[in-house]
Amino acid sequence: MKNISTILLTLLLSLSFLQAAAFEKSAKSRTTEVIISSDKPLTTGSNTIILDITPKYKDAKVSVKAFMPAMPGMPAMESKADAKDLGNGKFETTVNLSMGGTWQLHIFITPTVGKKSRVKTSLNF
Repeated sequence: MKNISTILLTLLLSLSFLQAAAFEKSAKSRTTEVIISSDKPLTTGSNTIILDITPKYKDAKVSVKAFMPAMPGMPAMESKADAKDLGNGKFETTVNLSMGGTWQLHIFITPTVGKKSRVKTSLNF
C-alpha cells in the first residue's frame, strides 16, 4: 500500500510540474480564434509566444501589440512585434513585458485574401 501511495503521489507531482511549465490561452473575435501559448510561464522581459490561428490563412501577415495603459505615477508601456510564419496557421513572435501585471494583447491578422481581423485579449502574470 505504501508503494502505491508513493507512486500515485509522484505521478500527481509530475503532472502538476508539467502543467505549471507552460502558458496557454484562447482568444476570439467574430471570425477568428487564436490559441496563444508559450513553452515557459510568462515572465518579466522577453517572452516567445506561439499563435495558432483559425481559420488557417496562407501567407498572412501577423503582428502583435502588448501594452499596459498609463496609471498614476507610471507611464504607458508598449511592445510591438511582427510574427514569423511557422506554417499551418502557426506564428511565432517575441514580446517584451517590462513588468508584472495585466497586459492588453492585440493580434492583427492581415491575410492576402479576405478581411483583416484583430483579436483582443489580456495577459496576467
